[in-house]
Amino acid sequence: MDGEDRADAWFHALSDRTRRDILRRVLAGEHSVSTLAASYDMSFAAVQKHVAVLERAGLLTKRRQGREALASGDVAAVRSVGAMLTELESLWRGRISRIDDLIAEPDPGAEQAPPPPPPPTQPPTQED
Repeated sequence: MDGEDRADAWFHALSDRTRRDILRRVLAGEHSVSTLAASYDMSFAAVQKHVAVLERAGLLTKRRQGREALASGDVAAVRSVGAMLTELESLWRGRISRIDDLIAEPDPGAEQAPPPPPPPTQPPTQED
């Protein structure tokens, strides 16, 4: 899987609230898929599908222990996601900074506005 495909898989996997919650749980420690399924108001098969999406994205790994499938978060993969997001943030901060600089620069082609006219003076009053 190339870098762009991996990024697409990460964002797809992380776009779902349940998958983000599963990832948080398995990053805290290994869990059986059965234990994970008991935490959600959905079928075991639905949780298995969520786990499979996270696994295909490389964000968790599964291993078998007897009849149980145990899931663990892949900390290195999550760090890679974080690094990619940091890189994107840096890119956008640089662009925003350049826009701010352009806005702050006076336009050399623009004509100078004439100074405002002086305020009107009051005519002298005559006192008798």
